[in-house]
Amino acid sequence: MKRSYPWLALGLGLILGLVLMRYAAPGDAGSPRLPLLTGLLMAEFGFLVTAIAAGVCVRDLLRRGMEISTTVLLIGNTLLAASFIWLGLQLWPGALA
Repeated sequence: MKRSYPWLALGLGLILGLVLMRYAAPGDAGSPRLPLLTGLLMAEFGFLVTAIAAGVCVRDLLRRGMEISTTVLLIGNTLLAASFIWLGLQLWPGALA
């Protein structure tokens, strides 16, 4: 389970990120949008899932040494966690003003 969690988190994070960028970002007046609280909860959940997966990858790197797959998972989950923070801040009204 511990070896597969970062892969699951990466896939789930990619799906959540795509949904957030498509339906939660301000766009055309006619396009469907997610409610603000739903978008914020999705961003927070995505951050937590990918940040925990990055922590699991760091622990695996320290235990087993450098492996290509673990390094790729660490980079991917870390980038996704940072993007969820950025998306959440963009959604919050007046956060970046």
